[in-house]
Amino acid sequence: MKIVVLVKYVPEPSAVWKFAPDHTIDRAAMDGHLSELDEYAVEQAVRLVEGGLDAEITCLCVGPAPAKDALLKALAMGGSKGVLVTDDAIRGSDALGTSLVLARALERIGFDLVLTGMASTDAEMSVLPSMIADRLGINQATFAAALAVRDSTVVISRDSESADLEVTAALPAVVSVTDRIGEARYPAFRQIMLAKKKPIETLSLADIGLAPGDVGLPAAALTVRSITPAPPRPAGTVITDDGTGATQLAGFLAARGLL
Repeated sequence: MKIVVLVKYVPEPSAVWKFAPDHTIDRAAMDGHLSELDEYAVEQAVRLVEGGLDAEITCLCVGPAPAKDALLKALAMGGSKGVLVTDDAIRGSDALGTSLVLARALERIGFDLVLTGMASTDAEMSVLPSMIADRLGINQATFAAALAVRDSTVVISRDSESADLEVTAALPAVVSVTDRIGEARYPAFRQIMLAKKKPIETLSLADIGLAPGDVGLPAAALTVRSITPAPPRPAGTVITDDGTGATQLAGFLAARGLL
C-alpha cells in the first residue's frame, strides 16, 4: 500500500511575517517548520505501519527550497521518503492553485491513502483535503479522531456535538485527522540523523504536467489589495488595591457592560 502524507512548511509562531511587493507572503525569507497539525497525520501513518500494515509512507510538500526542513522532520518521525514540489511560479497560489499542484503530484507518485492534518497552522482554512479529493475524484473522510485500515477501506471515528460517528470509505481516499487522534512523537536524535539519508525527490511544475500560468498569483481567485499592520494593543488598566480594589474592579467591569 502507498500512504502519502501531505505536510506544509509554515512560519515559526514567533516570526514576523514578511510580504513581497505583490502582497504575497515571502515564505523563503522567514524561518519555518513542519505545521504542528500535520505532525498528527504523519504520526497516524507511522502507527498504521507499526501496527502491521504493509505500506510505504511518502511525505509530500509544496513550497520553497527551505520547505525541505518540513520533510526532514516528517521523515525523522518515520516517513519512508519525501517529495518536494518547488517552482518559482507557485508563489502566490491560493487554495485552488495549491490543491491543483498537490493533486497532480499525487497522480504522479501514486497513492492508496492520503493523510492530512485538519488545517494548516498559518491559513487555518481546512479546505484542501476536500479540494484534493474532488480533483482526484476519490472518496474523502474528514476530521478523524481515530482511524484504521481494514482490507480495502479506511474507517474513521469523528466526534460531533451530538454523537460519535463512524465513517467508512473505500480506498483510495483522502483522510484528514484532528489533534485529538493521538500525540505526535518527538523523533530521537538518531532518527533525525537517519532522516538526512532518506531520499527526497524534487519536482517542478513541468514534472507534474502544469504550466506556470496554471497556478501562482496570476491564476489566484483571491486578490490581496493591501496589507496594514495590526495596531498596537492599548495599555491595560492597572488597579492598585488601597482597600478599594474590589470596588474599583466592579466599577471597571460594570462600565464595560460585563456586570
